[in-house]
Amino acid sequence: MSPWPFVWAGLAVALVGLYLGMTAGRLDRLHKRIDTAWLSLDAHLLRRSGAALELAASGLLDPASALLVADAAHSARTAPDEDPVARGLAESDLTRALDAVLADHEDVEELREVPEGREMVDDLAASCRRVELSRRFLNDGVRACRMVRRQRLVRLFGLAGHTRWPETFEMDDTPPAGLTQR
Repeated sequence: MSPWPFVWAGLAVALVGLYLGMTAGRLDRLHKRIDTAWLSLDAHLLRRSGAALELAASGLLDPASALLVADAAHSARTAPDEDPVARGLAESDLTRALDAVLADHEDVEELREVPEGREMVDDLAASCRRVELSRRFLNDGVRACRMVRRQRLVRLFGLAGHTRWPETFEMDDTPPAGLTQR
């Protein structure tokens, strides 16, 4: 009997093994990317709520607006990390509160006329942009990971192991209109 069938079979097994190894490595990198992106998003969300609290406590806003922003920022900071839906709702509430207070470009310009107001508004605008980018980066990583995990060979050989299914983080991250119209 000729050795060629065994050579071809061995070559096919080696190629499948190489593919599975590369795919497992890719999955591992994607899960690490998701974890890193989540930590980055969490830090930016905390920074945004901190900037909102600082603006609310500064005395530059009228009392009703300051109370609205402070309450939403406090709720966003104390939302449970274990429940992404509740956290997303709290962060969306903060986004809506900021948009209600900072929707008018002229009001934002009045805040910028005060030296400490300019710094607070610029810090808040920067953190809103970073939240938007971080959430987009996280959700892109989750989509890529889900696509790989849906492949037949990945499911058949259990390449994802026991890691949980990645979830996107949903929230309204639209920056306030007054901060974006410069």
